[in-house]
Amino acid sequence: MATLELRQVTKSFGATNVIKGIDLSIDHGEFIVFVGPSGCGKSTLLRMIAGLEQVSTGEVVIDGDTVNDIPAAARGLAMVFQSYALYPHMSVRQNLSFGLENLKTPKPEIERRVAEAARMLRMDQLLERRPGQLSGGQRQRVAIGRAVVREPRVFLFDEPLSNLDAELRVQMRVEIGALHQRLGNTMIYVTHDQVEAMTMADRIAVLKDGRLEQFGRPLDLYNRPANLFVAGFIGSPRMNFLGGTVKGADGAGVTLALDAGGEVAVPCRQEGAAPGLKVKLGVRPEHIQLVEPGVADVMLSVSLTEQLGGESYLHGQLASGEALSVRLTGQTAVSRGDTVGLRLAEPALRHAFDAGTGQVLQPLV
Repeated sequence: MATLELRQVTKSFGATNVIKGIDLSIDHGEFIVFVGPSGCGKSTLLRMIAGLEQVSTGEVVIDGDTVNDIPAAARGLAMVFQSYALYPHMSVRQNLSFGLENLKTPKPEIERRVAEAARMLRMDQLLERRPGQLSGGQRQRVAIGRAVVREPRVFLFDEPLSNLDAELRVQMRVEIGALHQRLGNTMIYVTHDQVEAMTMADRIAVLKDGRLEQFGRPLDLYNRPANLFVAGFIGSPRMNFLGGTVKGADGAGVTLALDAGGEVAVPCRQEGAAPGLKVKLGVRPEHIQLVEPGVADVMLSVSLTEQLGGESYLHGQLASGEALSVRLTGQTAVSRGDTVGLRLAEPALRHAFDAGTGQVLQPLV
């Protein structure tokens, strides 16, 4: 078993507060992704779990034991770094076995673990090569293999794929996911790439400025974002945000008067949504439909059309000057300079956020 808890964890460098009271509970065998923009504190948080950074206040708890004062080597964790951190003068076999040799592991056990890791990561033919003779993807496999041979309680990954090209990143995502399925260990993975987060995680922790904005399953974050930041960060292309004002409310939700003209309904609770409240209406690009102008919620002046064959993207401006993007299935005859009518999804797919606080107006269900 390998459970992990962070209890009101903070980290300061001098007068600068980098991590601002994180509470998090991770179950055994979960694949957890820390995601957020550069500088949000995700790598610092991972390094505190690993024991490479001291916790300023709060507790890091592994399997029920507080490990704040336990050195990194004694925590039973293994970390894979962005830079690979391989020994260039050693063969792949030596890189894999070096840490075990330092721990005085019996030689037969070292050989067993190295052989098993090489087989699992398809490195059998690479064991006698040195890192300089390997591709980027092969070097990353060796870095992962070096963690695997330690048989840790928890794997920690710090942006391990950021140095690889796009095609190889996709391949390595699949391989890391398959590794998690085979081993069943708890894994914590740091990335700034929300596509990696969505495709790999059991649960995602979204961080901003050292704070935890939301923690949940990928589709829960996508379908029910807690605030404007999460809504705009999770999803590609990002969610559209349109200004508006609460006009009225009834049992079915609230009616918004859009800055771009027209009115739309949002099925959210009336509490905290008094008439006159300034809001941001969130609608994802794939939930917008082309319609005739007479039944449109808004009109879009198209400034760019992207034809990708299987799908198309329209980018343009509304009457309010706000930018909006639309993702359409298949191909489209719409071109730059056209003005088209749009329906902003079904009410259940619309999200309303308080423009002042950024918090979501609570849905009816």
